[in-house]
Amino acid sequence: MSTKNLLVELFVEELPPKALKKLGEAFSTTLFDTLSAQGLTSAGSAVTPFASPRRLAAHISNVASQAADKPVSQKLMPVSVGLDANGQATPALLKKLAALGADASVVPALKRENDGKADVLFLDIVMPGAKLAEGLQKALDEALAKLPIPKVMTYQLDDGWSSVNFVRPAHGLVALHGADVVSISTLGLASSNVTQGHRFEATKHPVVLKDADSYAEQLKTEGAVIASFEARRAEIVRQLTEAAAKQGLKPIEDEALLDEVTALVERPNVLLGQFETEFLEVPQECLILTMKANQKYFPLLDASGKLTNKFLIVSNISPADASAVIGGNERVVRPRLADAKFFFDQDRKKTLESRIGGLDKVVYHNKLGTQGERMERVRAIAKAIGQQLGGDALATSADKAAQLAKTDLLTDMVGEFPELQGIMGGYYARNDGLSDEIADAIEDHYKPRFAGDTLPRSQTGIIVALADKLETLAGMFGIGQIPTGDKDPFALRRHALGVIRMLTEGHLNLSLNQLLETAAIAFKGIAEFQPSEAALPDFIYDRLSGNLREQGYTPQQIDAVLSQRPQQLADIGKRLEAVSAFAALPEAESLAAANKRVGNILKKVEGTVEAKVNPALLQEAAEKALNDALATVAPQANTAFEQGDYTGSLKALAALRAPVDAFFDDVMVNAEDPALRANRLGMLATLHQAMNRVADLSKLAA
Repeated sequence: MSTKNLLVELFVEELPPKALKKLGEAFSTTLFDTLSAQGLTSAGSAVTPFASPRRLAAHISNVASQAADKPVSQKLMPVSVGLDANGQATPALLKKLAALGADASVVPALKRENDGKADVLFLDIVMPGAKLAEGLQKALDEALAKLPIPKVMTYQLDDGWSSVNFVRPAHGLVALHGADVVSISTLGLASSNVTQGHRFEATKHPVVLKDADSYAEQLKTEGAVIASFEARRAEIVRQLTEAAAKQGLKPIEDEALLDEVTALVERPNVLLGQFETEFLEVPQECLILTMKANQKYFPLLDASGKLTNKFLIVSNISPADASAVIGGNERVVRPRLADAKFFFDQDRKKTLESRIGGLDKVVYHNKLGTQGERMERVRAIAKAIGQQLGGDALATSADKAAQLAKTDLLTDMVGEFPELQGIMGGYYARNDGLSDEIADAIEDHYKPRFAGDTLPRSQTGIIVALADKLETLAGMFGIGQIPTGDKDPFALRRHALGVIRMLTEGHLNLSLNQLLETAAIAFKGIAEFQPSEAALPDFIYDRLSGNLREQGYTPQQIDAVLSQRPQQLADIGKRLEAVSAFAALPEAESLAAANKRVGNILKKVEGTVEAKVNPALLQEAAEKALNDALATVAPQANTAFEQGDYTGSLKALAALRAPVDAFFDDVMVNAEDPALRANRLGMLATLHQAMNRVADLSKLAA
């Protein structure tokens, strides 16, 4: 059967820019999948999505006008229900056949098969393939129903009576199979070959499409629209780079902003604007944020990454004289920058220290009190960590930074731009004459904010950031606010990963359990709080496991190390390297299997088995040999372990392979003599203890 390429477009009013990319992908994917499920596409078919501010479209290659017929074996009903005593069709069977487009003439041809319970009637028929119009109608209905739209609007159709629901009012529907219009409808619209181009710059109104394949080109040449989201995005990047290079500058990199601007314009035209240099006295983070968030501009940076007074505008029109467009944008951005400057100037009139009392008036959580109470908890945790890592001086520095870390929440600038919390605290701390150590810690205490973000720059910053995240984790788990599925309103997964990164990458010699206990103590006296005995540590180790998998370690290696619940997370990397090196040894497989066997034997013993051997009770040559080997190897392995040489510790165990294998071949552990049995179990406990200090080697067994 011959095939042609298919083009479907829904022309609408301006779609939500932050959702456009997903809407375009979902629309085209569902169309393609539904057509494929009906047999209207082939193995060589491919879909190309299009999405612009006013349209969702898809081009699908090699689409048949009708799907191939296919034989179907249709289960009807039990023979006892479908046929009477004379073998004639019952009314129930005739009704079922009629529903399938058949009649009594097919009854003699019905098959009988036993389904394990009874004889059942089957009708073997050839189902005619779906016609394109019917299949496309079904695919379009499915595509619109599955669009990821959080909220729809209801609007009235042109007849003045009917109303429909959709994300935005729709005004046109195109469906072309080659050059032929496919008759479908939706949202009160009938399909045609007519669409609209740019509101102001199209050379033809409307744009009459020749065929499915001319869609993108005709929209570009006649409609002044780049229909492809990706092509339009690439054109914006090209123009931004070119315009910035002419100034010897570079545009700020922001993928989310780039996607949003791509969704706002149909034919991009990048223009250069500028503002008064006096605004550069304001922290550049404030200026950059207000230009990006409010105006969708691309600020320009110099070679050192410092903000300049120039910015790039992505316009949707291309007039011969762009001065009016540039001037209008410059007039619009000026009040925004003036507001930022006003907030900055006003905020600096009050010190951060003078704002501390105000935190008692800000509710943090109805079960955990105010931001003031939270700040005191963070201070207590930070002081304890600081004392452990650096004594009184570091504890005092961490305490001061923790006390001031949240005060910028009360400033006008952070009130207007919550994204700047921490950053503004650092600027205001320096304005107050505080040291760079304190200012940097205040600025950095939210770090790492996201995957790949940098860690706090100083030790004080690390401590305050660690204390802040531990307080959040302990508090939320303590009141039962535990993440479930994809719901994590307090970003506890991110906080846990932040704790993990600071402990591991910062090489901090801190016990995880001790940190969690310190955090829990800070909540003493809060009635709603119940310390998390196991859930929080399990949550953190689970996050650590996922993080290690992303780094390329195998599940067996990770399980071997983390099943021991090592408290010094900074050692995890060294332990994993040691396990990896051990796994490569020829003795590894045998020792891992033996370790697993030892563990299973000890689990079955009632009570505690003491890791102790009485040499006088040793009888068999194999158990004497193993005891001698342990006497030599265990001290070597333990010494290496205590020195932090985990690889050396595990490699020392390789010498145990032969005596361990011989022991299990020649010695009966569960001897009838209780003293003999206890002694041999004590030897196994000693062996198990020696082998599992770095990791549980049994996890490496096949």
